[in-house]
Amino acid sequence: YPSELLMQKITEDNQIPVHLHVSVSLQYVAGLKGRALVEFFHSNIAEVENEELRHLMWSSVLFYKTPNVEVMSCVLLSTKAIYFLLDDSFIHADEHQSDFWNKENSDCENSSFHLSCCFVLKLNDLQSVNVGLFDQYFRITGHSADHIVTCLTRDSYNTHTFIQQLMAVLSLLARTPSPEPVDKDFYSEFGSKNTGKMENYELIHSSRVKFIYPNEEEIGDLAFLVAEKMDGLTNLPSLNILLYVLAFQVNHLEGSAQNTSSLQPKTLILTSSDLFLFDEDYISYPLPEFAKEPPKRDKYQLADGRRIRDLDRVLMGYQTYPQALTFVFDDVQNQDLMQNLTLDHFGE
Repeated sequence: YPSELLMQKITEDNQIPVHLHVSVSLQYVAGLKGRALVEFFHSNIAEVENEELRHLMWSSVLFYKTPNVEVMSCVLLSTKAIYFLLDDSFIHADEHQSDFWNKENSDCENSSFHLSCCFVLKLNDLQSVNVGLFDQYFRITGHSADHIVTCLTRDSYNTHTFIQQLMAVLSLLARTPSPEPVDKDFYSEFGSKNTGKMENYELIHSSRVKFIYPNEEEIGDLAFLVAEKMDGLTNLPSLNILLYVLAFQVNHLEGSAQNTSSLQPKTLILTSSDLFLFDEDYISYPLPEFAKEPPKRDKYQLADGRRIRDLDRVLMGYQTYPQALTFVFDDVQNQDLMQNLTLDHFGE
């Protein structure tokens, strides 16, 4: 340890997404290659001497205690824990949550010393992993509200790779197996006999960590919600969700010096007749076992919705991933104006 293959893989993965800005301290980490990266892990991050770094990933993360602050993180998976290396700016982003973080070193702000804080989730404390729709994100749950983190990978490949690596590492943990239920069959394992309703698909790992995947009903619930937002313009049976993707809405800030743009996280949903942007709560659902009350906001909140028939043109940027798309809609105040004109003209 480490093998040449592992060092090559970790070096390739150590790249910050180009559209997201990070602090100088994280830029330093992203500049490390191969053996230097592994040595940095052992001298600055690892908690025990004999743990091995197995996987590295850059991802936006959300914490259960600060659900409105999305922060860039270098996620490091070892044989003992998952480490989230964060911007120091995150500590000051949400002042009323200051008790969540230890602020001893906040006097370093004005010096040339760049501080990163590291959130540690030990594998022994891990209870469940919820994978989001179409593998766009996943939520890691520990034993308390302080130990719930969502990784917004916005990429099914990164999600899949991390889950595979996590399962492999969990297999090394020595835990006593849980007792097998009596007369275990398909219906008792995956369904509730009282309601006849299928639960989310659960895979219980040998380490007793649950891996929970969304079932088809979640898409059905989402389709029903989307139909509600359409004010009954479309009948539900014919409504199909063609695309669900976590994206960013670009807001140009023209008053600033360089005309910079801010990126607002949105969930984009495309149906056969409409294009929707939702503000989605990625961290509160499904409710953790210790939650005493439902979250303050719904899982999906409609931010914008336009009919495909009003779409005039789509402009595509020529840069590599992530691709920028601009949707230009006809700015008609009364949405049904064209429809009514047609009826008046051709009807009786």
